[in-house]
Amino acid sequence: MFNFYLLSSVLLISLIFFFLGNNRAKNLVKLNQKNLHSLTHYYGVYSLLASLLPALGIFFIFTICDDLIFAELIKKHIPKEVVASKDYNFTIVLAQINNSVEGLIFGTPPQWVTNAAEIWISWIHKSQIITVIICISTALISGFLGYKKISGNFRSRNAVEKIVMSILAVSSVIAILTTIAIIFSVVFESIRFFALIPYDEFLFGTVWNPQFEGAERAGSGQEGLSQYGAIPLFAGTFLISIIALCVSVPVGLFSAIYLSEYATSKERAFFKPLLEILAGIPTVVYGFFAALTVAPFLRSSGSIFGLDVASESALAAGLVMGIMIIPFISSLSDDVINAVPQSLRDAGYGLGSTKNETVIKIVLPAALPGVVASIILAVSRAVGETMIVVMAAGLAANLTANPLDAVTTVTSQIVTILVGDQEFESAKTLSAFALALTLIIITLGMNFYALHVVKKYREQYE
Repeated sequence: MFNFYLLSSVLLISLIFFFLGNNRAKNLVKLNQKNLHSLTHYYGVYSLLASLLPALGIFFIFTICDDLIFAELIKKHIPKEVVASKDYNFTIVLAQINNSVEGLIFGTPPQWVTNAAEIWISWIHKSQIITVIICISTALISGFLGYKKISGNFRSRNAVEKIVMSILAVSSVIAILTTIAIIFSVVFESIRFFALIPYDEFLFGTVWNPQFEGAERAGSGQEGLSQYGAIPLFAGTFLISIIALCVSVPVGLFSAIYLSEYATSKERAFFKPLLEILAGIPTVVYGFFAALTVAPFLRSSGSIFGLDVASESALAAGLVMGIMIIPFISSLSDDVINAVPQSLRDAGYGLGSTKNETVIKIVLPAALPGVVASIILAVSRAVGETMIVVMAAGLAANLTANPLDAVTTVTSQIVTILVGDQEFESAKTLSAFALALTLIIITLGMNFYALHVVKKYREQYE
């Protein structure tokens, strides 16, 4: 609640400066009897941003740095005998103190934990007072300075645009840095895994059994029977993805062709939003549908024809996943087909081509790069799916090409391995990061290729 009230106060001060700046600009127009460089509301927006942004920056700095500083200072209040004990772990001690600070007390904590928590709480109160004083003062001072800059020669629109461009640039940098941080965190943990398990056992092994502790030693010598062989996981991932594409590509592409070339405006306005609803359904609902409806239906249908269909099969998961990614292909392909210049269609009609011939021989070849890009993006979405696979395909790491058998995927194994309390020094837990790194490399490769294809398409028709 403290943060809410503080941010509300800063926002209120900024809004006051907005109205003051706007009124000052209007008064300048009346006094000088001539128009300013920018519209009057730009002067108000500049005053608002001048007051708001510095205060928000200071608030986030205090919010991020507080816990880091307190964690360092609290070390002085931990008894020496606790630090000297062989079981001492500062992370666990810090968690005990934080639990006591937040009121999450289990049993009777040691007296030194209670004392440290009381000291921590006093630091929080002092930090809140300092944060309020500095943030409010910054909002008032910077807002006043921005208000004073308003004059007949001040180009407020240019200043506001520069500020907005800077915000957008910072947001882009944050997104990029977040991606880099995720990749590096996975890479470092994967390096620890490959220090325990040779990479050739991981990449070329045909048995996945992370419960086998003997595989945690490097160079186990069981090359063909490595318990951390990832081939079954990637085979299951690609098997389910291929089944999903066999469903989504024809249905999505034909839907896009119909909506863009054959449907009337009323039909398009009705069917396109209806089709895109599929993209808004949570994946856990798809998984529930696959596990309780599709899988039993396939099993009962297979028994009629004498086929042994597993209760959890790659076919059930692939079919439902294909339904899920239909909107990715249909929407992107529809946009690409609509982007084909009308002059190409008119040229085909002028040469005597029918509607179908124009679509098949002119429109689709022209839209092919964009369609391929949409399919690649759909593949990336299918490869990263988790819930449908966990609920419908099972967790058995079978190396098989039979879609009627139970298989598992990389993402479902990552979820299984990291559920519950884990020891992050064991190969079992670290294997999840190795799987994640391999999956990231594959997905990034697909996305880069899709972007390359889209770029080539845009260069051709822009």
